[in-house]
Amino acid sequence: MNGTEPVDAGVGDDDALYVLTAVLLTPAQFPSLLGDDYPEACAALGLEPYAEGYGLVFGQDGEGARWTVVVDDVSLVAVAIASWDCGMEYDLSPDERSVVAALPGWPVALAVAAPHVPAPHDPETGQGESPPLTPPDPGQWGPAQRRMGADEVALQWAAWREQLGADAFVPADAVDDASVSPAAPGGHEPGAAGDTGPADDSHGPLRRVLAALHRYLEEPPPPGRVRSGFAPGGARTLRADGPGWSVVARTDDIAFVLLDEMPREVLPIGRGPNLPSLLAALDAMAVRPA
Repeated sequence: MNGTEPVDAGVGDDDALYVLTAVLLTPAQFPSLLGDDYPEACAALGLEPYAEGYGLVFGQDGEGARWTVVVDDVSLVAVAIASWDCGMEYDLSPDERSVVAALPGWPVALAVAAPHVPAPHDPETGQGESPPLTPPDPGQWGPAQRRMGADEVALQWAAWREQLGADAFVPADAVDDASVSPAAPGGHEPGAAGDTGPADDSHGPLRRVLAALHRYLEEPPPPGRVRSGFAPGGARTLRADGPGWSVVARTDDIAFVLLDEMPREVLPIGRGPNLPSLLAALDAMAVRPA
């Protein structure tokens, strides 16, 4: 998928784009660093939140400048991503008629580059034009980094779950409809192991998050706030986001919470008597990949 033949995408240098990779931007699947939900992610790129969604194609022009090309041929991009995930070659060449916008820069960090062109760099933008898209600073903490941390927990679920041990969730103080582990939280950072501390300080924020999840069942949130994906053993992985918080859960297991107000901490919530039914109800209303 790296350094394909240039395609006509309206990005300058004779409109040549060397495609590096691509992602989907749909209600069920979008780069969560862009927003808590699909409309917010679209707004971050100046796009209308059409139900069909978009594909985001990342590449370089002949001078090496970074470009994000937005296309409305979602199926084409989905096939390309599926092929790459299976280790197959696929020449993603969007038709010029499918191009919705060509945006300078990349909103995500990429470690690849096109061969035979200068190193990746942001293109120059004129006065009054939008500055190039840039990925969030990993050294900072805020909504984008919180959502990226939740993505990492979802991808590395087994490792995070293993850190807690088999008996980490003896019921402790009730937190709304679930119970917090007596070992939660404190000091757990995405990508790093660590000891956990007392749970008391987290009860208030976790009650707030659980209350927000219950409100989602009463009044459906914007598309993409609650998403359901594959998990082993017939379970589902749930991702839910809201102002200042992110939740990752397995329908057959526990939940993890990340908060803007508690940088880089991951707070586990035990199943308790009622968390299973809450997760099942959220899964029933969640959007799912086609």
